[in-house]
Amino acid sequence: MQSINDVTFEQALDYYGKSVGAVLIADRAADTYRALVRRGIFQDVIAESGTYEELVRTLWFHYSADGREIVDNYNVFVPNMSKFAGKYSKRLKLILSEIPHLVQMSVQPVGDEDRYLFLLDELDESVKEKDEETENKVSTIQNNIYVFTMAFDLVRDTTSSVSLTEVSDDALNYDISYSGWRDMIVNMIWEDEKALFMERSSPEYLRAHFKPGHVESFDVRMMNLDGVFKWSKLIFSRMETNNENDFRFVYMVQNIHETTMSMKATLKQYEELASRDPLTQIFNHGRIETEICNAMEQAHKDGTPIGLMILDIDHFKSVNDRFGHAVGDTTLKHFAEIINETLKERNAAVGRWGGEEFAAVLYDTDEENLKQTSEALRLAVAEGSFAGVGSITCSVGATMLRREDVLESWFERADQALYNAKTDGRNRICLN
Repeated sequence: MQSINDVTFEQALDYYGKSVGAVLIADRAADTYRALVRRGIFQDVIAESGTYEELVRTLWFHYSADGREIVDNYNVFVPNMSKFAGKYSKRLKLILSEIPHLVQMSVQPVGDEDRYLFLLDELDESVKEKDEETENKVSTIQNNIYVFTMAFDLVRDTTSSVSLTEVSDDALNYDISYSGWRDMIVNMIWEDEKALFMERSSPEYLRAHFKPGHVESFDVRMMNLDGVFKWSKLIFSRMETNNENDFRFVYMVQNIHETTMSMKATLKQYEELASRDPLTQIFNHGRIETEICNAMEQAHKDGTPIGLMILDIDHFKSVNDRFGHAVGDTTLKHFAEIINETLKERNAAVGRWGGEEFAAVLYDTDEENLKQTSEALRLAVAEGSFAGVGSITCSVGATMLRREDVLESWFERADQALYNAKTDGRNRICLN
C-alpha cells in the first residue's frame, strides 16, 4: 500500500474525479451548464446539459418526497439564488423515484465572471440516517411552524440569512434587496390582503412603528410552494442595537393554517349557538331582526324587492292550557320545521320573534309571490299533524318593503296585517 507521503496532488485529483458523483460547470451570464461527470443517481436527476436556471431549480426545489416542484409564482426567486460571491457548500435532498437522496454540494467560483464549478456527491446511509434523526428532532421541537425566516436591513436595503424550511433548514444562497423581495412576494399574498401586507411591510411603516426590540405580527393567506393559499402569521421584529438609526429586522412566516381553520370552525359553532333559538333551532329574535335590517338596507341600495311575513299560531294559549307546556314546546318545534320545509327552496330567512310568533324575510320576491308563499305556509300548517294536539292553524300577515320604509314602519305594517288576519277569523293570510 502506498504511503500517504508518496501520494501526489495529481493522484488525489484522479481519485476524487473517479469517485465524485457529479462535476458540473455552469455559466450564469450565459444561462447554461454542462456535466463533466455524472454517476449514480445524478445520471437520472441531472441532465447532461441545460439552462443554469433549470439546474438551480433542480438542486434547490425538489423539496418533497413525491418529487413535486415549486409552482411558477415562486420561480421568480430562482435567479436570486444563482449568484455566488465565494465558495458555497450545503446539504440537499434530490428525489429519485420518490426516494430522497442526501447530497453534499460544493460550489467553487471560476475566475472573476459568473462561472461556477459544482461538485455533488451522495452521502452514505449512516450519514443520511443521522441527518434524518437530527431533522426529526428539530421538526419535533419546532413543530414545523416557521416556514420562512429572513433578516433584512432597511438602511442598506438588503436581505440575509434566508431560510425556506420547506426546502431546507439551512440558510439559502439568496441575493435580493428587501424592496425587490417585497415587490415579488406580494404576488403570493391573497388578493384581498395585499394592501395590508404592503402597508405593514413598508419601510415607512417599519421605521415609524418599531423601536428596538419591538415585535408585531398580522395574519394573511399566503401561497405555499404547492400553489395553495394557507393562513400564515407574518412576524416582524426590530433587532436591539445601540444605534437608533440602525433599522435591522428579523422576519418570520409562521404556519397557522390548521390552528386558524380550527378556530374559525369553533367561532362558527359559537356564532350558530348565539344566533339560534334553543327550542326551535331557527334564528332567534336578535338574529332574524339583523337579517331583516340587512335585507332592507340592501334593498334600498339596489332596488331588489323583498317581503316580510309574520306568522302566529292560532289559540296557542289553549294548547299549553289543555296539553301542558311540554306539548306546547313540541308544537312550536314542529311549526318551525314546517316553515323551514316550506321555504327551503325559496331565498328566505326564518326566525322566532317571540312566544308563538315567527318572522320570515323573503329576498328577491314580488307581491304575488309573497301572497302565494304566505298561503302555502298557512295551508302546510293546517294540513300538518302535531303530536299530542292533532291539528292547529296559523295566521299570516305580510307586506312588501316600500321605498320610504324604515324597520319600524315595515314591521308595523306586517304586524297590522297579522292583526287583520286574526280579527277576520284566523287561519288566513292578509297582505298590507
